[in-house]
Amino acid sequence: MNKKKTLNILVAVAICLLIGFLSSFATQSSVNTWYTTLNKPGFNPPNSVFAPVWTILYVLMGVAAGIVWSKGFHHIWVKTALYHFGFQLLFNALWSIVFFGFKSPEWAMLVILILLALIGITFRWFKVVSKLAAYLLIPYFLWVAFAAVLNYRIWMLN
Repeated sequence: MNKKKTLNILVAVAICLLIGFLSSFATQSSVNTWYTTLNKPGFNPPNSVFAPVWTILYVLMGVAAGIVWSKGFHHIWVKTALYHFGFQLLFNALWSIVFFGFKSPEWAMLVILILLALIGITFRWFKVVSKLAAYLLIPYFLWVAFAAVLNYRIWMLN
């Protein structure tokens, strides 16, 4: 792997982890208070699972974005793919703010459905640039799909 590609991947991973870290402030404001009072489905994972899973997913997302970026930002497909990636990353952070910060599972449901669509679009554009980068987004899509089901059940139970 060349230095430019390595640097692009490292920067992209750092950005993803930073977004995750910043959105965790909204999560932390409610995870030990409001969230504990909610009725949750039996398949709700323990709280200790979320941070490691999200860390792995943010790293995979960053590696994927770095691979795409390393193909050359001058290329319209790369720009388009990274534009969609950035947009879905904002919705990723927005979900935490809406669900935990605003304590609104119903509005968070709308955000997560938009997020899933944006991840799908990002996957499509990443696949145009790099199949490997696209495939690195699959665990993220699956986890967000699981989170959407969890979000829906929490909304319905409360």
